[in-house]
Amino acid sequence: MCEPLECNATECRADEEKRWEDHSIELVRRIPSENERGPARHGKLHGMKVCSLLPSATEILFALGLGDQIAGVSHECDFPPEARTKPVLIVSRISHTENAAAIDRQVREFLDRGESLYSVDLAALGAIEPDLIITQDLCHVCAATPDDLGAALAHMHRQPQVVTLNPHSLADVCADIRAVARATGRSERANTIIAEFERDVAQVERAVASLPRPRVVCLEWLDPPYVAGHWVPEMVARAGGIDALGHAGEPSFRIKWETVFAALPEVIVLMPCGYGLNQVAKEFRNLALPDGWDDVPAVRNGRVFLVEASGYFSRPGPRLAAGVAILADAIHAGQQASLTPPGAGLVLARVAAAGT
Repeated sequence: MCEPLECNATECRADEEKRWEDHSIELVRRIPSENERGPARHGKLHGMKVCSLLPSATEILFALGLGDQIAGVSHECDFPPEARTKPVLIVSRISHTENAAAIDRQVREFLDRGESLYSVDLAALGAIEPDLIITQDLCHVCAATPDDLGAALAHMHRQPQVVTLNPHSLADVCADIRAVARATGRSERANTIIAEFERDVAQVERAVASLPRPRVVCLEWLDPPYVAGHWVPEMVARAGGIDALGHAGEPSFRIKWETVFAALPEVIVLMPCGYGLNQVAKEFRNLALPDGWDDVPAVRNGRVFLVEASGYFSRPGPRLAAGVAILADAIHAGQQASLTPPGAGLVLARVAAAGT
């Protein structure tokens, strides 16, 4: 799993109460918590100008109380909503108006030519003269990397500090929170965030400890299908499931649908990288499902789920703890009360059993 190709967390929710007609889907509503709506406070290093080139870093900065010191963001930084008020420094060169297969083709064409998928607004970045830039080196497909910054940094009179994040596990996510906190003088606040993160994940683990552990397949892209990697298999394990295809700490990878079917998953979770729930539903509705889909145990038993990937699975930040709870609700649906904490509206949907 990597940073999103496309974020849709603020898309219109006017039609949330509708059922998607092509596939019967059961909706689960959540109410935003006060913590998610609360205002940011100044950090210890008041006046520091920070530019965040990836959504997860922006979320971490706001969680640390540094919203007022964020001077620039990427085009995908949309949480909390205040992030959208910041100057945009990164623009994707990929068109997101097409379907998943077309986006995948575009990405491959850029990579085959050795071209970056992102462009940095050099003039805007230079005008800001940031003290700190946060970027990532996890996935060159999904967010700007240090390479994309090279030309900009070469022409800047005063060189900023650059913090590069590269998480592969939940522990790495916590380490990245600490790294950002150290660079901004917010280590005490980071200790609180990490303690809450670990407490919330542990609560889910305890709640599902005595329940059966079904075989789970998580797909982070649908056309072509990709198995979710990095921190997602660990999330599945801690939510009380067995990831039938993913490998903890390792990148996502492309597979054939026949491989999904052969894994005999009892639960399937669809989490296209960077998509909001409505967009996941649209992509699934338009997907030409191959022969054999209806014979998969998860499909026969109505245990196929769509999730809000953008907020709770794609981005390696504090909300992954809520993602573990969302997974537990999908994996153990009907076996316990909901574990999902108050979140950002609609986060989970169930696809009906085949033939219904």
